Amino acid sequence: MSANVISLLIEATLQTCYMVAASTILGTLFGLPLGVFLATSQRGELLSAPLVNKVLGLIVNAARSVPFIILVVAIIPFTRALVGTSIGTNAAIVPLTIAATPFIARLVENSIREVDAGLIEASRAMGATPFQIIRKVLIREALPGIMLGLTLAVVSLIGYSAMVGAVGGEGLGDLGIRYGYQRFMPDVMLAVVAILIVMVQLVQSVGEWIAARVDKRAARNRGH
Repeated sequence: MSANVISLLIEATLQTCYMVAASTILGTLFGLPLGVFLATSQRGELLSAPLVNKVLGLIVNAARSVPFIILVVAIIPFTRALVGTSIGTNAAIVPLTIAATPFIARLVENSIREVDAGLIEASRAMGATPFQIIRKVLIREALPGIMLGLTLAVVSLIGYSAMVGAVGGEGLGDLGIRYGYQRFMPDVMLAVVAILIVMVQLVQSVGEWIAARVDKRAARNRGH
């Protein structure tokens, strides 16, 4: 493998890391509060707003049901209006973020719904406000599950970022298509696949480690 190809692999890896990191941050900024609201806004819950909950739930489900490659093509006008172009890493971040947001929202919602309802009732009995309960009880108790969910989201985004290469995005997917497939360079394709596998393994390992570190329940059990 030539020095030029190695240089291209390094550049493409950095582009993929940039796309995944940016879309993860943006997707979490949008998806985390959305997931918290979905988990606490059904009838009789802390932020009871059943109609809004139902509408947002339908929107989230609709967004999640659209295949990613179709989403990328469908929002090209929106992407171009937002970042000035429909190709490149900055453009790829737009569909990646839109795909990540509802996915993260549902993961956060599921993690929060697994928190013991008795903790909520006990907090209410002590006079805590709904937002205090959400911040100090629900999110803290659900944090290990949220971290594992975010790990899963990042792994999915790594795969999505490779798919973006088929429609003008940069990164490892684009390199694999242009060199590995179109120029019949199987060594480049194998290198791209190997790098993606390593990235997924690293993300999974780090995510599981962080989730274990923030798991207060495990810490309490160790204390006993």
